[in-house]
Amino acid sequence: MPTRRLPLMAATVLVGTLSACSTSVPTERFDVVIRRGTVYDGTGSAARVADLGIKGDHIVSIGDIPAGASASEIDARGLAVAPGFINVLSWAGESLLVDGRSQADIRQGVTLEVFGEGWSMGPLNAAMKKESTEQQGDLKYDIAWTTLGEYLEHLEKRGVSPNVASLVGATTVRIHVLGHADRPPTPEELERMKELVAESMREGALGIGSALIYPPGFYAKTPELVELCRVVASYGGLYMTHLRSEGSQLLEALDEALTISREAGIRTEIYHLKAGGRRNWPKMDQAIARIEAARRAGLRLTANMYTYPAGATGLGATMPPWAQEGGLDAWITRLKNPATRRRIAREMVAPADTWENFYEGAGPEGILLSGFKSESLKPLTGKTLATVAATRGKAPHEVAMDLVIEDHNDVGAIYFLMSEENVRRQLRLPWVSFGSDESSPATEDPFLKSNPHPRAYGNFARWLGHYVRDEALVPLEEGIRRLTSQPAANLGLADRGVLREGSFADVVVFDPTKIQDHATFDRPHQYATGMVHVFVNGVSVLRNGEHTGARPGRVVRGPGYGTRP
Repeated sequence: MPTRRLPLMAATVLVGTLSACSTSVPTERFDVVIRRGTVYDGTGSAARVADLGIKGDHIVSIGDIPAGASASEIDARGLAVAPGFINVLSWAGESLLVDGRSQADIRQGVTLEVFGEGWSMGPLNAAMKKESTEQQGDLKYDIAWTTLGEYLEHLEKRGVSPNVASLVGATTVRIHVLGHADRPPTPEELERMKELVAESMREGALGIGSALIYPPGFYAKTPELVELCRVVASYGGLYMTHLRSEGSQLLEALDEALTISREAGIRTEIYHLKAGGRRNWPKMDQAIARIEAARRAGLRLTANMYTYPAGATGLGATMPPWAQEGGLDAWITRLKNPATRRRIAREMVAPADTWENFYEGAGPEGILLSGFKSESLKPLTGKTLATVAATRGKAPHEVAMDLVIEDHNDVGAIYFLMSEENVRRQLRLPWVSFGSDESSPATEDPFLKSNPHPRAYGNFARWLGHYVRDEALVPLEEGIRRLTSQPAANLGLADRGVLREGSFADVVVFDPTKIQDHATFDRPHQYATGMVHVFVNGVSVLRNGEHTGARPGRVVRGPGYGTRP
């Protein structure tokens, strides 16, 4: 069948972005010329048909480029040409150590992976390195770094296809100084935590990320977070937070984030905005209203999300945080103690306002088991907790505790918590960008040993295909802006996320009529389709829909990089 072509739009001048090029361009040879594509510059401005010239790692011309200006040309007629997409919540920090190609995300057009939701790959101490090594599952790697900056440089030296960046994890810093204890830091310990944050900012961290639903991040109180965020703000970084509650205490948790933003004077982003649990779905309108009121009042506040009504985390989210104090071994010891186990069981099956109870929010039928360390348990992958409980003849909450003990691990699970109506409501919000909240796997071992959430393979393609094209929630120009210039601005990145002369040549070419996700909850290991070409720093990493094997990714650093103490 002939390719369905987009309508050719008038050549609109895009002020400050697509330069007003004349029909004559100097005859210097380009490394690559992308011909006659429909260029979406990433700002949300109207698209136009133009040529785009790349030389080295930068875009050097957008307009009419004479024939013969490059030996390498791409015919992009009928295709969209856009900035590379930014995954603002990526857990590819481990998967890239095993497979630097980033297959799942590159095939969706992601050219920048941003890590650091609570946990970051540094700064580590000896105990943390030992613990992280012992808890590795299907993905095995040596920890050959200590600081966050060393980790990022390690990735770049090994070779990765996408660019990489990270926030420093508030949980990581807390573990570094306090271990897994449920107590506030002493003044001396807090100063050490602040020093670690400052060191990470000088190494290039974009800001600090918290995950306040999970122990030991849950143990951090608001004043502690304000103090850490003040350090980050002094370096020009941002605060990104998984709210302390996304369910029964959603509005109160949102108020805490607003307090931290105000008191620390820091721009703030909410990770994967949602209202979890059926009884909490009506709260989304109130949450949106509070955010928009705060924005009108001058707070620099944004959010991100994934494009599915289910989340994913460990079975620890079904159990009270006090039971997990001290780390995995201490948690399992409590699960084996009959009296303590009975207390945990009572709290699991009861509605909770002091912690986020995913067991109550999703129910055992809505908890899909997705990842085990133990080979003997892997056959349970893809089954619901309710199904496994019925097979074992035990109550589902008892089986959840058993599985953590048997796997000696916080077993991976997918939780069906959100309403599709709320998902669509959030997708329309102009201040929301996107993160997969997943790794970037491949359809080969060792990744096939566990089932990720389908967002690992389809989050960005689902946005552009299902929601932008098929449901027309927003125009394509706006859909692309929310993947590119908006997150770049939130992260403080000046030369990424836009197509303009002088910006880095992170460029994607895709067919808007064919971009499509294929991963499902029962069959997640399926690549998205419709992405034709991807360039990272001017190097082709996807050509005609197939990975080239190139690994030109670089570390993208924040505004505090290289500054003096």
